[in-house]
Amino acid sequence: MNTTAQPQTTQPDGNGRVDVSQVIKWTVYSLLLVNFGFYFFEELEIASHTLRNGGDFLDWTREFATTIDEVAWLSLLFLFEAETYMLSDQTLKKPSVRWSIHGVRLVCYLFLAHTVYARVTTVMDYEALQPATQVSSLCQLTDQGVSFGKNYDYTLITPDNCDSLAEDDTFYFTDDSVITDGAGYALERKLVWIDLNDAITWLLVVWAIELAVRLQNRNITGGVLMFLSHAARVFYAVLFTHAAIWAWYGHWVWAWDEFLWITGFWAIELNLSEWRDEIRSGGGAANAPA
Repeated sequence: MNTTAQPQTTQPDGNGRVDVSQVIKWTVYSLLLVNFGFYFFEELEIASHTLRNGGDFLDWTREFATTIDEVAWLSLLFLFEAETYMLSDQTLKKPSVRWSIHGVRLVCYLFLAHTVYARVTTVMDYEALQPATQVSSLCQLTDQGVSFGKNYDYTLITPDNCDSLAEDDTFYFTDDSVITDGAGYALERKLVWIDLNDAITWLLVVWAIELAVRLQNRNITGGVLMFLSHAARVFYAVLFTHAAIWAWYGHWVWAWDEFLWITGFWAIELNLSEWRDEIRSGGGAANAPA
């Protein structure tokens, strides 16, 4: 954040130079918007299988947890971009601007809390699953509107494919209209735990950024709290691990999305670093309430 608003120098300056960092940053932001559209349609397709027989409001929000999550994260990202780069100190000192930013961020955190709730519920559901002993063959379920799911890929069970879908004869109903085999259950059980861990890790990352923003709004660039906000960067290593696991299991879009989000929030970290340098050099404005 500057005493005056930062120029968005993605266009050539008088010397014909382009601010490459800004080009990269806004390219990443644009790609994240594209990914949002992908996740919406992917979850719409999954819901056509898992909620084939209907569901209540919470069931639908659980199925679209990633879409809801993406809306909240995109909002947070652009709010942090505005507060750490685009808006001037004078603008941020205005109560209407300051409280609007904080209010919208609070709503975003509530949405992210819903995501954690959805992940916890999913983990509990998977941990409580028992084998469907009444099913010994998928051919018992043909033409009943039941899909076979494995690794988040779903196929409607028909007489033509019922003998070729499963790897073993132990089955689990992961939803009323979705069944998987023992190998599929073991894999998805692992993945839902990773999803939960990922949601919590991202909250820790964004809270560290929130802490740094509030401290720097008070022209504080050192101390224990600022050290803690910097130490939280170790969580990025955890997020890269999640991306590697998803890529290993063939979820390349998830891995790519994780990489984009890490890059997007690193851009915010860069904004914070430039802002700290300005404060330390004496260019920061008078203390602004957070």
